[in-house]
Amino acid sequence: METKPKLYYFHGRGRMESIRWLLAAAGVEFEEEFLETREQYEKLQKDGLLLFDQVPLVEIDGMPLTQSRAILSYLAAKYNLYGKDLKERLRIDMYTDGTLDLMLMIAQAPFKPPKEKEESYALIVTRAKTRYFPVFEKILKDHGEAFLVGNQLSWADIQLLEAILMVEELSAPVLSDFPLLQAFKARISNIPTIKKFLQPGSQRKPPPDGHYVEVVRNVLKF
Repeated sequence: METKPKLYYFHGRGRMESIRWLLAAAGVEFEEEFLETREQYEKLQKDGLLLFDQVPLVEIDGMPLTQSRAILSYLAAKYNLYGKDLKERLRIDMYTDGTLDLMLMIAQAPFKPPKEKEESYALIVTRAKTRYFPVFEKILKDHGEAFLVGNQLSWADIQLLEAILMVEELSAPVLSDFPLLQAFKARISNIPTIKKFLQPGSQRKPPPDGHYVEVVRNVLKF
């Protein structure tokens, strides 16, 4: 029996959440160890598991994997979510890199002072509506398929849905001018493994709160 992947990160989203999404979409069960103290983090360092002294860390297939994009690429390829050839893989990489830019803005905002945080959230919604979502609306229109790349679910679809839901937490009507993205959201959300991950009680993490921010600061000392 194959050992379940084990994820080491804080009890929150951050750079691990897209990894959780990808595993869940692939129907892969995983275990988690949440970092709550500086001592836990230092033990991972001393054990030589953190290549650049950074989390996330995923143990899978007998390997300790670090660097979130490398982890995501490996998982996407392993679970057939990375296209059928190099050209499809290139498009998947472009699309996921684009959504990552938007998602990192959201992930970084809670660590800013209150006034800057609110300004960041407003800018995120504006950027989503004027820079990112118009691109994906056009991609869906030009491609004419149910998915962003090829004719099957890929990492790009999963991460775009994650990004959409993150922005909707800041502004519920953000997709009002994007009918194809609305349909995409409904379609991808109803894929059985993803639908399960979106249900209460799953391993999906809530938006970061003050406690999460405090734990991250204390563990990483910044």
